[in-house]
Amino acid sequence: MVHHERHRTAHIGWLRASVLGANDGLISTASLIIGVAASGTDGAAILVAGVAGLVAGAMSMAAGEYVSVSSQADTEQADLARERHELATMPEHELAELAGIYVQRGLTPELAREVAVQLTAHDALGTHARDELGLSEVTAARPLQAALASAAAFAVGALFPVALSALVPAGWLVPAVIGGTLVLLTVLGAVAARVGHAPIVRGAFRVVFWGALAMAASAGVGRLFGTTIA
Repeated sequence: MVHHERHRTAHIGWLRASVLGANDGLISTASLIIGVAASGTDGAAILVAGVAGLVAGAMSMAAGEYVSVSSQADTEQADLARERHELATMPEHELAELAGIYVQRGLTPELAREVAVQLTAHDALGTHARDELGLSEVTAARPLQAALASAAAFAVGALFPVALSALVPAGWLVPAVIGGTLVLLTVLGAVAARVGHAPIVRGAFRVVFWGALAMAASAGVGRLFGTTIA
């Protein structure tokens, strides 16, 4: 019988991008709205700033993730091309190199060479990619997936403070955004920690801490410049 197991590493690419995007969308957009509101700007201008921050942030996240992960993918492809060339030009050297890896992992030299011979006959490039380079289909860089996940997650995270700026009166907007954002950051941090099997309290606390710090700094800047301009 074939035994199938599901591992969390299979989702590490989109999960990392999604968590980063949602955190960034919520924190940066909430901080932007709080900073603008603290300066004494009217509600319409606050809403425009929030929507602009959502759109610009989502596009920035998509572009940044795509460029970053594309660079990783290019590096992976370059390494695979080099391995492909070495397998074609010096197969015995590559076989010995693979056997040496298995010896370091605990196999006897005889068994290590036999394993290397059989795996090379089955899939030489795939074996070297996995055991020499540490590359696999599960962890392969996927630029488009990372970009779309980051942009979508940023937009979802940013929607909450933007919606509040449209619905809550200006006088109550800052405390509403701060309180709601801290609650959502707690939930988001806890969920991310739960999915990754990390300590939930620590995961939630670190997200809330940095979010609160960002909002406090933005409120201070908004009040300072708003007072100066006024």
